[in-house]
Amino acid sequence: MAQPLDGKTVVLGVTGSIACYKAADLASKLVQSGAAVKVMLSHSARKFVSPLTFSGITNQPVITDLFEDEQGSGIGHINLANQADILVAAPSTANLIAKLSNGIADDAFTTTVLASKAPLLLAPAMDGNMYQNVAFQRNLKAIKQMGAYVLGPAKGRLASGMTGYGRMVEIPELLENILWIVGKDGDLRGRKVVVTAGGTQEAIDPVRFIGNRSSGKMGYAVAIAARNRGASVVLISAPTNLPKPAGIALTSVTTSHEMLVAVLAATDKADAVIMAAAPADFRPSAVSRTKIKKTMKQWDLPLERTEDILSQIDDSVVKVGFAAETNDLIRYAKSKLSKKGAHLFVANDITNPGSGFGTDTNQVTLLDPEGHQERLPLLDKHDVADHILDRVANLLPGAN
Repeated sequence: MAQPLDGKTVVLGVTGSIACYKAADLASKLVQSGAAVKVMLSHSARKFVSPLTFSGITNQPVITDLFEDEQGSGIGHINLANQADILVAAPSTANLIAKLSNGIADDAFTTTVLASKAPLLLAPAMDGNMYQNVAFQRNLKAIKQMGAYVLGPAKGRLASGMTGYGRMVEIPELLENILWIVGKDGDLRGRKVVVTAGGTQEAIDPVRFIGNRSSGKMGYAVAIAARNRGASVVLISAPTNLPKPAGIALTSVTTSHEMLVAVLAATDKADAVIMAAAPADFRPSAVSRTKIKKTMKQWDLPLERTEDILSQIDDSVVKVGFAAETNDLIRYAKSKLSKKGAHLFVANDITNPGSGFGTDTNQVTLLDPEGHQERLPLLDKHDVADHILDRVANLLPGAN
């Protein structure tokens, strides 16, 4: 599968902050994601980190001066301004933000920013008192109003020893926001996609519930992949341990009924719904208001069926269902595909190694109403998500 930033150019501006060491990790992660990373080091940044560090990581020349150009044309910043798919300043000092908010271009990176139409992402890093300074806050507000994306700073212990806001955000958060911003022009741009994830919890009493082993990883992978392809994504999630993805509207639910209500509301004007969640099939017929005591030798717990969510969604929306089975995988998946009126079903045998709950990989078979079956090899769940979205994209109205 293609990497998420294949064919994309990221211009990474690194300015003078102790957080410069994080920028090297970011450059490495961007390269691993497929991007061509063009690094520009400010004069102050070179006091903290060597250009050799970044050239070794990116296999690209590092620009340290406004009039420095690998091609000898003398206008390297203009070339990069035109090539850039995104400009990232990490770390962003108070000085850099002050210059950009006032249109000052006196070095390689600031000149490139002013010459480019690409989106700009800033990751501020500075001492807490500098962050709170009235002049800086004015500049920060101005740069946001000019359309720049600003991520952070985070709160924590700072290099000065004080605790407060001023830490540069961590690399995974930065990388995820870059993927979101760069992906806005993807093949699902202008489409609304609803994704469900996780296993619902049906209360027995205030302490106990009926649940399942779903981790939510597959659903979150689908939501993130759809966002990275430009879709407006609503993620309806049962309880999980996964962090909220950037650029995605998250609705948290607990029970199957809550998920049903949220899905029906979210699918208004949606183009597709992908039901990767594992809603409970049964719930207790009655919920005790107090903890049930262990006083009996045997406990009979009456259950009732929950509502089927996918079958209640209007057929005008592209509907994708999931079937996690332990036996007769294809037979059960075909039955669900027909009963629920789905356009596509994703079936996986959870007894297969690497394809069960909580794993980072999955092996699935895609089935459609025409009887076609596509069995995929064992893949990372994000790659599985892209295969699913390829099929969804072809099913959408107006697709080629």
